[in-house]
Amino acid sequence: MGMSSKKSKILVVDDDRSLSAILVNVLEYEGYRSDVANDGASALTKMENDAYDLILLDLKLPDISGMTVLEQARKEVPPIQVVMISGEGTINSAVEATRIGAYDFLEKPLDSERVLVTIKNALEKGRLEREKAHLLQSVKEQYAMVGESDQMQHIHELVMKAASVDSKVLIEGENGTGKELVARAIYINSRRAAGPFVAVNCAAIPDTLIESELFGYKRGAFTGAVTDKSGRFQMAEEGTLFFDEVGDMSLMTQAKVLRALEEGVIEMVGGKEPISVDVRVIAATNKDLPKEMKKGKFREDLYYRLNVFNIKVPPLRDRKEDIPLLTNHYIQYFCHEHGRPHKEITSRAMAQLVSYSWPGNIRELKHTVEKLVILVENNKIQAQDIDSVLAPPLPRHDLNDSLTLKKAKEKFEKAFIREKLVENDWNVSKTAQVLDIPRTYLHSKIKKFALDH
Repeated sequence: MGMSSKKSKILVVDDDRSLSAILVNVLEYEGYRSDVANDGASALTKMENDAYDLILLDLKLPDISGMTVLEQARKEVPPIQVVMISGEGTINSAVEATRIGAYDFLEKPLDSERVLVTIKNALEKGRLEREKAHLLQSVKEQYAMVGESDQMQHIHELVMKAASVDSKVLIEGENGTGKELVARAIYINSRRAAGPFVAVNCAAIPDTLIESELFGYKRGAFTGAVTDKSGRFQMAEEGTLFFDEVGDMSLMTQAKVLRALEEGVIEMVGGKEPISVDVRVIAATNKDLPKEMKKGKFREDLYYRLNVFNIKVPPLRDRKEDIPLLTNHYIQYFCHEHGRPHKEITSRAMAQLVSYSWPGNIRELKHTVEKLVILVENNKIQAQDIDSVLAPPLPRHDLNDSLTLKKAKEKFEKAFIREKLVENDWNVSKTAQVLDIPRTYLHSKIKKFALDH
């Protein structure tokens, strides 16, 4: 047995003192730590005062039912693994014990080898449950939505309402406002949290590939398809599929996604058999989809199919009271992430952050704080440190400015392009599309103005 199992502590609960003594000897010989309770009340007291990894629990106790002890054991944090034992085992008792959370149900007379194998497997299950709980808590912390403004309180309420049902959700907001954080918060708090969360950036996948990415493909469907490959819908089975920037999805793909949402089936590229899928869909967009519908770029039926539950995420400039909370949250996060000593920020430096317009919203603030944590050597972040990392605001027209027209145009162009790059998370292709210029031309401007991320 592994070292972790040898250190596990097991509580034996049985009114048969001779059997309890035999079980303790067997357990201690195998390297487990053990304890004994000869009635239910003693077992409950010991559970309150000590930590156990597993309980060997007799169904019939002299004072209270073993089921009562089982229920309490499974309510502990983390839940204690329980193996029920009984000399009068019935199918009904075994089914009920399993429903409450018992790992297994063993009948007397006990076989020591089976008992030890069952204990080993139950402890492994407990270890996996603890790891899963720890991972889920880490995910919650990583994707925490920080903020106490009225707008964020409203978002939190909507998230919990959306998490309590299985309907589709449409999240709207500017780039960088935290739409994916909202989607993940819904997922983490929903009944599908045990399933996968699969994200698809519709703007980042070329139209020629998105169909095979979403629905998968059969071997021989096209050149290079040497094996069958599952798509994102299949990967998200019993979980959540998140369509980011759904407004950039092609009309052809929209039609196929609509069918999948309406009928709960997909067809792989090159396949003929319909495949049932059980997926909860959350979509997000930075576009005005009703306007896109009027332009003929987004299907009206898909819009109404997705927009069952709507959440609008406000830009950071509309909830500036959250900036100090977000800043301190990211300072703590990145100091830990990069192994830096904790840093504080002066009130003047914080005032600069609050007064800034944040065209890139929370994403820009997060990147800014990370730069400050890495670049600032002192344990205090000063106002001059903010000046060194923040993008300059767009230049205003000034009659007293001695710049030539050419220099003024270049100054404006540099600041404008940088702002648009920030808004689009430095995605050059997307920024070029927004600016309505060729990507190669934008690359040349980035090089000319020495714009860096």
